[in-house]
Amino acid sequence: MINLLPKILPRNDEDRQATIERSLMRAEAKIGGQLFGPVPKGHNRQFFCLDDHTWIWYEEWQTKGQRQTVTTRYEVRPNGVLKAQGNQPYQRLSHDEARNLYRAVDLYRQRVGTYYQRLLQNA
Repeated sequence: MINLLPKILPRNDEDRQATIERSLMRAEAKIGGQLFGPVPKGHNRQFFCLDDHTWIWYEEWQTKGQRQTVTTRYEVRPNGVLKAQGNQPYQRLSHDEARNLYRAVDLYRQRVGTYYQRLLQNA
């Protein structure tokens, strides 16, 4: 039991910081996953910003007892946005897809901003 404590309660500031960052990223991914309505029972849906140039849409569900997943990765580059799904190569987003991604990112930032404002108010 005592050997589990360092894994549960970080021992130093770097571990504590990493734990907090992972927790916040999970919260952001959950908020992002709810942007387009309720997540169906048995589904896991996430949408989040991985870094300055990368957005991830992840969905997981069960079909006939088999776990299904789809991961879509969006790479924002100076000359446009590229998308890859699963092991497929990157391809450019159509104008409509780019507009939808822009709207999703804008809504994500609003909702995540509200989440952080509430956290700060309750701190």
